[in-house]
Amino acid sequence: MANYERRSTRQIHIGTIPIGGGAPISVQSMCNTKTTDTEATVRQIRELAAAGCDIVRLAVPDMEAAKNLGNIIRQVKTPLVADIHFDYKLALEAMAQGIAALRINPGNIGSDEKVDRVVEAAADKGIPIRVGVNSGSLEKKLLEKHGGVTAAALAESAVNTLDKIEQMGFDDLVLSIKSSNVKINYDAHMMVKDMTDHPLHIGITESGTPANGRLK
Repeated sequence: MANYERRSTRQIHIGTIPIGGGAPISVQSMCNTKTTDTEATVRQIRELAAAGCDIVRLAVPDMEAAKNLGNIIRQVKTPLVADIHFDYKLALEAMAQGIAALRINPGNIGSDEKVDRVVEAAADKGIPIRVGVNSGSLEKKLLEKHGGVTAAALAESAVNTLDKIEQMGFDDLVLSIKSSNVKINYDAHMMVKDMTDHPLHIGITESGTPANGRLK
């Protein structure tokens, strides 16, 4: 077994799975089924769990998908994360359906008031939030400041986002920084690990168009 040093972080729980704070490293994957297809999604969640997956994320692109989450949750034991973009109402409905955690990118949810609505509901229900920052959706001002998508731009965006949510009185957070450029992804994590004690979700993906996500 390889030797490595674990950074000290605060701990949260996604369902029954502890994250950070010395807990074992957990494995998360995402279904590629339509969340409105209960049977196919439940089957894939069970297959992922059998393969060793601890947590499963589900796409929630519309209200129909959000309202179907309860039907899925009732049939599986694996903690589920709702992947939310653009519409804060989808996050509110996912929580009403009993989701274990949320994944949001505050930069595309909309106004601070909408983000605050999501954060307030998550606090009331004890639901953690994974804050996602990726190279495909960096703020324009940071792209200009750093000359494009760089590790420093990703780290600054991530810390700014965490600070913003913490100022709303919520700190049950996991941080996710993603870039399909492995070196940028690694360098960003090495920067941000000394800037926050929140646990990190590490993955190699991104979203966005070439115009707003060019790698330098």
